[in-house]
Amino acid sequence: MSAVGTIKQPIAAERSGVRPERDRLAFLKLLTLAAVVGLAVAAYLALVYAGPDALQGNVQRVFYFHVAAFSAASVAFFMGVVGGIAYLRTRAVKWDTLALAGIEVGFALSLITLFTGMVWARPIWNTWWTWDPRLTSAAIMCLTYAAYLMLRSAIENPDKRRAFASVYGIFAFATVIITYMITRIRPDTIHPTVIGSSPQNAQGGFAMTSTMTAALAVGSLVWCCLIAPTLVWWRIRLENLIERAAALRAALES
Repeated sequence: MSAVGTIKQPIAAERSGVRPERDRLAFLKLLTLAAVVGLAVAAYLALVYAGPDALQGNVQRVFYFHVAAFSAASVAFFMGVVGGIAYLRTRAVKWDTLALAGIEVGFALSLITLFTGMVWARPIWNTWWTWDPRLTSAAIMCLTYAAYLMLRSAIENPDKRRAFASVYGIFAFATVIITYMITRIRPDTIHPTVIGSSPQNAQGGFAMTSTMTAALAVGSLVWCCLIAPTLVWWRIRLENLIERAAALRAALES
């Protein structure tokens, strides 16, 4: 078969799915718009609608973004678990793409979680960082998923890479659960618990008013239900475009 004929095959396959692809892209754009609007609403509630804390003042507003980012990271990391399990069961590449996208987005959101936490900790704890159980578990979580990305880049065989990464991504989610639970099982942590009672040694806790609760709830929903899925979907789309370009390049070279 000639090189031209070989190239026509992936092109023809793409044309057959032009309409569904356009529909998906249109929906993704709507979802992106909803995420932008939702983020603006969440920012307004956090920065304007919710009153300042009686003790912490406006510094407390960082927590709305801090909690929402961690919640969204957890959702994205869970998408990595779903994609990993589905890939191991079906060996379909699309599920590995979902796992990769979820973990990459979750990793970025977890870095936002660490950054906002440090911004809040500096005026409240008088330090950017302390090896508190909660902070330590969050750092371990980030490093665990950074190792996932390094693992993928270190294995050349695509099938082995997807299989090993799927297993790793499933077990790595344990660090997310531990990070969430650590303030409830370690009484020596100084990290406050926003939802539920804080540990006895917690420093920087605050009483949630009705406006604070509304700002936190709306912000968390926006980040979990709009921002995280939108970012994951865009990352999936980018990965699909990369794979199509690689297929066309391989067909051209054959």
